[in-house]
Amino acid sequence: MLSSIWNLVLYKPLVNALAFLVFIVPGGDVGIAIIALTIIVKIALYPLSQRSIESQVKMNELAPHLDKIKKSGKSREEQGQLTLDLYKEHKTNPFSGCFLVLIQIPIIFALYFVFLKGLKFDNTTLYSFIHIPEQINMMFLGIIDLGDKSLILALLAAGSQYLQAHYMPKPPTSSANPGSFQESFAKSMQMQMKYIFPILIFVILYTDFLGIAASGAIALYWITSNLFSVGQQIYANKKKDALVVKAN
Repeated sequence: MLSSIWNLVLYKPLVNALAFLVFIVPGGDVGIAIIALTIIVKIALYPLSQRSIESQVKMNELAPHLDKIKKSGKSREEQGQLTLDLYKEHKTNPFSGCFLVLIQIPIIFALYFVFLKGLKFDNTTLYSFIHIPEQINMMFLGIIDLGDKSLILALLAAGSQYLQAHYMPKPPTSSANPGSFQESFAKSMQMQMKYIFPILIFVILYTDFLGIAASGAIALYWITSNLFSVGQQIYANKKKDALVVKAN
């Protein structure tokens, strides 16, 4: 049941979209088609991901107010009510960011599996109105073979992952409970996302880590997705700074 829904709603539409893009791209350059499809999907998810980023930024901005509530000495019930009132006043839902991310995950994974399974376009997979590409060129820009592992693309994917982690909103620090487990855990996760995860991405994309036979196509998808997210985060940061300047 779940497999049928996955194929019908996510996997098959993305495979057909990729086949269409390969068909219309000059020379059937799969790399250009992968970049185009990734950008299209990211643009479609933009409203959700942007709201998630803005939710993170708002939560960071509310951190000092939450600290004041914690240091007020009031009972837990009173603190809880004050916290709810603060969220209502600033029109913020602390769980909305997580919810929006969860919505995106199946779509991102479906796109990943499209590239992981390889380009096998046939009549059993494609819709009747989608033509099977006459030419499928795996040499991206005539330079990099996307059907095999690529050291250059694996390195660029790791670098783009580092940039994405670098521009992510920093976890808020609490003056009410400095050095708490929650704060230490958040900082530890941020450090791992920034320094450990890029290394892991490189290992996965350039070796058969855990039996995952990744290709240059997956690396190119990862690079495109990360760079789009970096640009989105930079835009969100500039938007936030502009609002602060306007308020002052």
